[in-house]
Amino acid sequence: MATPIHFVSNKLYPKLSRGRFSHWRTGFVIVTQLLFLLTPWVNWHGQQAVRFDFDSMRLYLFGLTLLPQDFIYLAAMLIISALGLFLWTMIAGRLWCGFSCPQTVYTEIMLWIERLFEGPPNARRKRDAAPWGADKLLRKGASQASMLLFSLWTGLTLVGYFSPMRQLVAGLPAGQTGFWEAFFALSYAGFTWLLAGHLREQVCKHMCPYARFQGVMFDRDTLIVAYDEQRGEPRGARRKDGSQAQGSCVDCGLCVQVCPAGIDIRQGLQYECIGCGVCIDACDEVMDKLAAPRGLIRLSTQNAMEQGAAPPSFWQRPRAVVYASLIGTTVLLMAAGLWQREPFRVEVLRDRAVMARETADGYIENAYTVRIFNTRPDARTYTLTAAGDGVVGQRLPKLLQVPGDGELSFTINVMADPAVLAKGSHPISIALQDRHTPEDKVTETSRILMP
Repeated sequence: MATPIHFVSNKLYPKLSRGRFSHWRTGFVIVTQLLFLLTPWVNWHGQQAVRFDFDSMRLYLFGLTLLPQDFIYLAAMLIISALGLFLWTMIAGRLWCGFSCPQTVYTEIMLWIERLFEGPPNARRKRDAAPWGADKLLRKGASQASMLLFSLWTGLTLVGYFSPMRQLVAGLPAGQTGFWEAFFALSYAGFTWLLAGHLREQVCKHMCPYARFQGVMFDRDTLIVAYDEQRGEPRGARRKDGSQAQGSCVDCGLCVQVCPAGIDIRQGLQYECIGCGVCIDACDEVMDKLAAPRGLIRLSTQNAMEQGAAPPSFWQRPRAVVYASLIGTTVLLMAAGLWQREPFRVEVLRDRAVMARETADGYIENAYTVRIFNTRPDARTYTLTAAGDGVVGQRLPKLLQVPGDGELSFTINVMADPAVLAKGSHPISIALQDRHTPEDKVTETSRILMP
């Protein structure tokens, strides 16, 4: 006779802990979500402060407008982020995962919603194991509906970084949201609800690559959540007379019950540990009740736990110095580039459809397509000049006025004296100057063809 298969739910029901690490986690959840949810609503000089406009390919960042030609700054930001991840992980382990990672933040919010509608862990566990009834249906329905509403608002907020947020929300009642805006908002909302509302710690254990390669960035002086085995073992309950024949750990299991990843920190360093520190809060609370010193579980390093040695200073760790130096250098270079960056750009492309031709005066004329990008909010007027060996003149539109936050494309003709320039290709420079602020000037190089 075949043995029946029993499916056991792997869902975790972490207890709510109290303490400094739990308070820090709550604070980070609130701060990160306020920044994420409110930033698209902030206006700066009459327009949304932070927005990436796909139509015009412009990034608006608190008055700074970046064009596709400014991709170098995005590359610099990615380099800084990567080096910062390496540096932070080497120094502080996975504190990013435990306090600021979006998966952690959204999972914590979903747990708050569950506790609000379904009660504490024991009540949720019993209700999930019980058959469906009116109470279970009502509580589960309210919990999932609230999670979905939060996920939808999160998805809408994300789209608000790419489409004007105020217009997006104003168009919702009338169904005027575009197809792609609705698609990405619903997609992000669905992933938020699925990953944070249901998969939760499974994402950190099996889907996140950071958990897998973090060990490469650790060393024996990296800060980790650690259990003091020498003090805690052998673990066991205290005697009724108050004496203690065993280690400090009373084997209460609270460190496991509060862990959002469902691990036992007493088994040593594990890749599933996200460094949130809630097990420290739970253990410290037990130690306080037993009138024992705190720190049975604490933030420490492997060398400090095994040898009792104080961790080396920042400057005594070569990798940390190298990472910090590279980050500082990249930041300084990016800041210098932004400081010297002009608020307009010019692109010059020689017209390949029209070859060089001879004018009535005997000069050789080349045609160029010029595009001016104005990133200022107001319209600007520019002057354009071409210079180079043998260049004798140019023909271009009389008025080079570019609208605010816009661009202008036109054709110019540059003439050169064949008596000065030999056959072949020769360099010329085309300078663009703002008439309102003459000190703002950019120069592009091109080639003039002499047949």
